[in-house]
Amino acid sequence: MPAPVNTPPLFPPHSPESLLAFQFSSWYPRFASQSIKSTIIRPLSAAFREYLDSDGVFVPEGAEDLPAETTLSDDEDGDQPENDGEEPVRFAFPELDARIREAVAEYGAVFPKLNFSSPRDAAWMLPASSPLKCTSPADVYLLLKSSDFVQHDLSPENVFDGCEPPHTSADSSNVPYEIELVLRKWYPVDRARELRCFVRQENLIAISQRDPNYYDFWNEHETQEKVIAAVSDFWEKHIKGKWEQTQGDYTFDFLLTRDLSRGHIVDFNPYLPRTDPLLFTYDELHDLLLARVRPDAHDGAPARPGRPALRVVDSPAHPAAARNAPAHQHNMVPIEALAMSSGRDVADFADAWQQEIRRSMADGGESEDEGR
Repeated sequence: MPAPVNTPPLFPPHSPESLLAFQFSSWYPRFASQSIKSTIIRPLSAAFREYLDSDGVFVPEGAEDLPAETTLSDDEDGDQPENDGEEPVRFAFPELDARIREAVAEYGAVFPKLNFSSPRDAAWMLPASSPLKCTSPADVYLLLKSSDFVQHDLSPENVFDGCEPPHTSADSSNVPYEIELVLRKWYPVDRARELRCFVRQENLIAISQRDPNYYDFWNEHETQEKVIAAVSDFWEKHIKGKWEQTQGDYTFDFLLTRDLSRGHIVDFNPYLPRTDPLLFTYDELHDLLLARVRPDAHDGAPARPGRPALRVVDSPAHPAAARNAPAHQHNMVPIEALAMSSGRDVADFADAWQQEIRRSMADGGESEDEGR
């Protein structure tokens, strides 16, 4: 009688130790030659964590690259706002500022992230022509402080959520976790060439286009075959079997070269629900895995054994391309609103914002009258 075959679960179990394999400082030294030049700054002070976790969007003192005599103040007449007797908390990180300026000098510009997350949802805070491009400590702090994504990395409860066995504060001595600042060399990226690749049980099962826009070249059969071959070859040579801490379950983001024949690693993520499956669903990925490890279990599976499935936005009418809303729009707030929110509660801010809208409308009406 044949031995029963165990069906792999939808998601692999992750221990706290295996999850930490995905923080940047864990995987980057192993794959640095196949990834983007980066500087890791750790440990960071408790004060820096407190700054990131504090209310409001502001930069620490000394972070702006300004002449010494320049000040940033809305109270040019010297009037100071009244306070309730409590001094506002002030933050300054001169040593960290210096490390950031060193990285900027070395790379020309940087884009930041913490252990796991980058502030992609705050890219709108800097010029759209150069998303995430930071040339000063203030730029770095502004992105991190404006991001919902990086908040995930500040809490061990969030980081280790879903681990087996569960991670508790009592485990901190055995599985230490401290936030780190990563400064990666910035360069303009053609998002059409970004991919997310899915690996289960050391099988490359699927490749998804990352940017949810339609591009003609992705519909070319020759192009698709070339990309599948390029990604598979890279994975076989540079990743497969070289990362035992993950036990063969992970995703990696990959940026192709212009000729689509090679590429480099952008990031790794755990194979967990928190990682976006993009153009797949995790149920579909599970079917692909079963077709790989149990080829007779699912007839008609879209991937042949040993070959990853590639999914792209194949039409302007594709559901992913049809969504016209800007990415991360929930996190977008006018910079004027951020400036006006300082020191106000919700009711005061709402009143001030409405007054500002009325004033702007009045100014706009006067301008139209003058232009007629």
